[in-house]
Amino acid sequence: MKILTAAQIREIDRLSTEKYGIPSLLLMENAGMRVLEAIEERIEDLEDAVIGILCGKGNNGGDGMVVARQLIQRGHAPFVFLFGRDEDVRGDARRNLDILKAIGCPPTAILTESDWMREKVELVDADVIVDALLGTGLTKSVDGLYRAVIEGLESDFPGAMIVSIDVPSGLPADSASPIGPAVQADLTVTFTALKHCLVFPPNHENAGDVLLADIGNPRELLESPDLSVHLISPEDFPAARRARSEDTHKGDYGRVMIIGGSRGKSGAAVMAGQAALRAGAGLVTVAAPAGVLPIIAASTPELMTEALAETESGGVARHAMDPAMRMLEGKTVLAIGPGLGAHPETFEFVRTIVRQTDLPTIIDADGLNAFAGHSDALRGGDRRGVIITPHPGEMARLIERDAGYINANRMDVARDFAAAHNLYVVLKGFRTIVAAPDSSVYVCAAGNPGMATGGAGDILTGLIAGIIAQIHLGSFLERLCLAVYLHGLAGDIGAEKIGEETLVATDILRFLSDAWNDIRN
Repeated sequence: MKILTAAQIREIDRLSTEKYGIPSLLLMENAGMRVLEAIEERIEDLEDAVIGILCGKGNNGGDGMVVARQLIQRGHAPFVFLFGRDEDVRGDARRNLDILKAIGCPPTAILTESDWMREKVELVDADVIVDALLGTGLTKSVDGLYRAVIEGLESDFPGAMIVSIDVPSGLPADSASPIGPAVQADLTVTFTALKHCLVFPPNHENAGDVLLADIGNPRELLESPDLSVHLISPEDFPAARRARSEDTHKGDYGRVMIIGGSRGKSGAAVMAGQAALRAGAGLVTVAAPAGVLPIIAASTPELMTEALAETESGGVARHAMDPAMRMLEGKTVLAIGPGLGAHPETFEFVRTIVRQTDLPTIIDADGLNAFAGHSDALRGGDRRGVIITPHPGEMARLIERDAGYINANRMDVARDFAAAHNLYVVLKGFRTIVAAPDSSVYVCAAGNPGMATGGAGDILTGLIAGIIAQIHLGSFLERLCLAVYLHGLAGDIGAEKIGEETLVATDILRFLSDAWNDIRN
């Protein structure tokens, strides 16, 4: 599912008409029909409903006029308002305005705030308000009449369902950051592809429920590799829906090595190991400092364990390097970092093993902190995939910026780092970002505030390791996105069943089988 800019959508619409011969008027007609169908699905007794349609002067207003005409043809009597003069309406929107006038239902012109104050009393008992004021072309804050209408919409019609066409009026389509007042919609019916403002916080909060509607743009236009931002969905994982072959053994599902744990942080390594097992990996080994190994070994009988030399503070020592490299022989994937600690020798160990191994490698937590100030040494390669899984603070340390900058520029930060370092970035947080070396970006909408709990990142690391180890589950990137999506979906299922407040990291594993079943079904 693509997430596109306003310019990309305009280009798709242009090519739909110029290359494929699909009239732009037909695209507008389809858009209005999709909005009407969405309203009909949500309002049981539409026949007696009071419906107001607020139309701007552009194509968004034209979509609203199609909704109005279709309602009229079905015997309804919507209140239709045009916020502007007839002569300011052009193109396909003008043709739809002329049709409304021809059938004897011209919109009421609203040119001033006093006009609106006078006319909006018709909608005092409105059941539905259709917001067709402004579309995806907005780049600056609204003012004057439009500002007054937008700011008062929710309070003026408290009992109405507000349905925005394409984007809530007042939102900049290409940005997550507000530029001024915007409509607070209950439902946004958007066309062809998602827009950035509907996906990323805080602007996404204005969209309400989002319905993506097909208006007839040729599918191949959406499949262009230049359109590189995607929303992860269950349909992206066809290999995950296939049953395992009956003639297999544990070696077919990968051998995972997790290096983690230290004095006081053994639980992180345990959770990562358990997650790799629950992800379906055939064999999982946890290598940890000798002092905490008994705790890890006693926690989970299915885990194999290896002892590493330790520092005086209970972390992995520098001279554990050679034994650790031997332990990696025959393994499928390495995950390093959960609970490792921050001893300088441990950091040196991490940087050395990441540089020397040829295995696909997931680096998390203290493993990432080892590269703070050494990010140039953090590189992938053609022979393997390197995945880093930072939260905003860890990402900030890697690029030597503050977390506020990361949160304000999440997609760009992840994409730029992935491309510059030839690796995969999983930037955790609300709407986790997966960025690939080719600059493509995948956004995970699954997840909830209940997952803001200690250990959730360790679970994610283990899930990624366990799923990357299983090559039958799709391409490297598909497996990575699958792990991220399963993590968020299991958390959502857990929050629904036991509540966000009581959710802990191991509950994500508890509900992982439900998440798998959701994808398969």
